[in-house]
Amino acid sequence: MALAKSSSQATRKITKVGGHSYYVTIPLDYIRELGWREHQKVQVTKHGKKIIIEDWEA
Repeated sequence: MALAKSSSQATRKITKVGGHSYYVTIPLDYIRELGWREHQKVQVTKHGKKIIIEDWEA
């Protein structure tokens, strides 16, 4: 399923999983550009009204 996308932004829907979790898919080109891999740990933080996803550093 393709979703509308501009050059710097992609629109995604929030989907509920189970009773207490949600997920949003990340565009493949973003993952490739960041060099992220499947099962990689990431850090999720809330900053004001934004959610920031960063590579997890040990």
